[in-house]
Amino acid sequence: MPEAHRCRPVQLREMASKERPQERMEAHGPGALSDTELLAMLLRSGTRGHDVINLSARLIADAGSLADLLSWSADDFKRVPGIGPVKALQLLTVMEVARRILARQPDGAPIFNRPELVFDHLLPIAVGLGVEKFWVLCLNRKNRLMRLHEATSGTATSSLVHPREVFREAIRAGASAVICAHNHPSGDPAPSSADIQVTRQLRDASKVIDIDLLDHIVIGRRESDPAGLGFYSFREAGLL
Repeated sequence: MPEAHRCRPVQLREMASKERPQERMEAHGPGALSDTELLAMLLRSGTRGHDVINLSARLIADAGSLADLLSWSADDFKRVPGIGPVKALQLLTVMEVARRILARQPDGAPIFNRPELVFDHLLPIAVGLGVEKFWVLCLNRKNRLMRLHEATSGTATSSLVHPREVFREAIRAGASAVICAHNHPSGDPAPSSADIQVTRQLRDASKVIDIDLLDHIVIGRRESDPAGLGFYSFREAGLL
C-alpha cells in the first residue's frame, strides 16, 4: 500500500457511528470531544472535497489553537479551503459570542485597583480588533465597576477621544472615578504622542468635574510588548 494512502486522514463517513462526534457527545457529553470535534459540531458539515473533521483540524492548525481563532476575521476564515462566506460568518458569530462570555466576570462586579486587572478584563474584548476602541470604566468609591462604556471606535489615525465623551458617561452612571483604556491593534502598548496628549486633557478635565481619573491603560499583547506585560499604565509610569 502506498505510504501516502496509509497516512491519509480518516474521513467522517469512514468512522464507526459510535466514534462520530455527535454520537460520542450524546453518550459521554461535550467534555469527551477534542477541540477538532467540537469545532466540527459547530460547522455541522464540510463541502465538496473537504470533510468537516479535516476542515476543523485545518482551521485549528492554521490558527495555532482553538483559542487563537478568537482573533480571526471573516477574511482569515475564508482563506481556508472549504470555508465560504456563510461558514465564515457562522464562525465569526461563534467567536464573538465566546469573546463576550469571556469578558463577563463570574463573581459580580469586579474591583479594579491594579492595572493588570483592567488588562485581564478587557483583553478578551480587545483581542483581534483591527481598529482602536476607547473604553471608560465607571467605578464607585470602592473602585468596583459600575459600567463599562465604549466611548469611541475608529481607525488608528482618528482622534482618540474627547473628554466630554468620557465624563458624560461617568456622570450618567454616578461614578466617583473612572479608568480609561484603549487598544493598540499593533499589539505594542507603548503610548503615542496622541495618547499622552489625550491623557493630559482627561487629567485636567477630571479635576474640573471632580471625578477621579485613576488610570489610562493601553491594551496590547504580551508577545508584542518589549516589557512582556501586554499593557501600559500611565499611573504606573508616573504620568498621572
